[in-house]
Amino acid sequence: MTVHDEVLAAAKDMLRLGLTAGTSGNVSGRLDDGCFVITPSSIDYTEMTLADLVVIDAAGEVVEGTRSPSSEKLVHLACYKRFPEVGSVIHAHPLYASMFAVARQPIPSAIDEFAVYVGGDVPVADYAMTGTPELGENAADCLGSVGSALLANHGSVTVSDSPAKAIHQLGVVERAAQIIWGARALGGDAELPASTNDTLSGYYRMLRQRPS
Repeated sequence: MTVHDEVLAAAKDMLRLGLTAGTSGNVSGRLDDGCFVITPSSIDYTEMTLADLVVIDAAGEVVEGTRSPSSEKLVHLACYKRFPEVGSVIHAHPLYASMFAVARQPIPSAIDEFAVYVGGDVPVADYAMTGTPELGENAADCLGSVGSALLANHGSVTVSDSPAKAIHQLGVVERAAQIIWGARALGGDAELPASTNDTLSGYYRMLRQRPS
C-alpha cells in the first residue's frame, strides 16, 4: 500500500469512526522525496478518491494534483519540519476532544493504554486563528514528547509514523476524552500513579524514535 493509499484510507476512517464531521479535518503523509501527500479542501470523504489527493512541497506549493490542498496545510508542514520522525499528521474535530479544546483543558493521561499510545497528558496549544502559520507553530510546540495536542477553540492534531497509527491514536484520545468527561460527571477522575505514567510514557517516546 502506498502512502497515498494510506492517507485516503485514514481520511475515510476518520469520518467512518466519527472523529470528524462533514468535510472538516485533514490527513497527510510524508513521501520519500521530501514532499507530502495531503487531503484536498472541501471534498466529501465518502466520494474522495486517490485522484483528489494533493502533493505539496515543504513550502506548501502544489507539485502534483488538481485540487486545492487543505486549508490547514501549515499545521501539517510545521509538524513535519519540527519532527523528522513523524510520517503522518491528522487534524480533526472529534466531539469530546473538541469539548476539551474549547474549554482549554488538557486531556489527562488517566488510562494505561493512553500513556502508551499518546505519551502523556494531551496539552492545549495557545490559540491562533485557523489557517495561520501561528496555528501550526503553536501545535508543534506541544508535540515534542506527546503524539496529540488540542488546538484551543478548534480541534485536535495528532502525529505518528503512519496514517493508520495516527488514526488509532486519534481514536484513543477521543475515547479517553469521553471517559474523562463521564468520570467527571460522576464526581471526578483519578490520576494514574506518576510512576505508571512515567513508565508507560517512556514506551511511547521509545517507539516514536524507533517505529516498528
